[in-house]
Amino acid sequence: MTYPLIVVPFVVLTAIVTVSTVRMPGFRRRMASSAVTALVLIGLTLVFDNLMIAVDLFSYPQEHLSGLRLGLAPIEDFAYPLCAAFLLPALYTLLTPRPLQKDSA
Repeated sequence: MTYPLIVVPFVVLTAIVTVSTVRMPGFRRRMASSAVTALVLIGLTLVFDNLMIAVDLFSYPQEHLSGLRLGLAPIEDFAYPLCAAFLLPALYTLLTPRPLQKDSA
């Protein structure tokens, strides 16, 4: 089970970075947008991974997989688009400078 173990750090990093933006403005909107993006990316991954595996462009050694599949695509392949959909907007939010607030006193 090599591939599931490779995915774990990406998922953990994504969760940590995303949760660190909870108190920042626009969190709910960002999560809704990320969820829609994740669904689209997962749909595309489902279609194209299955096509590429079906025409034998690549294959995965069974001993390195969890055994769970969606069609021909191993479930591990879906972690990357999921992480990208949530991690990139969260990183952008954290790295974008915010304007300084003036004292109203």
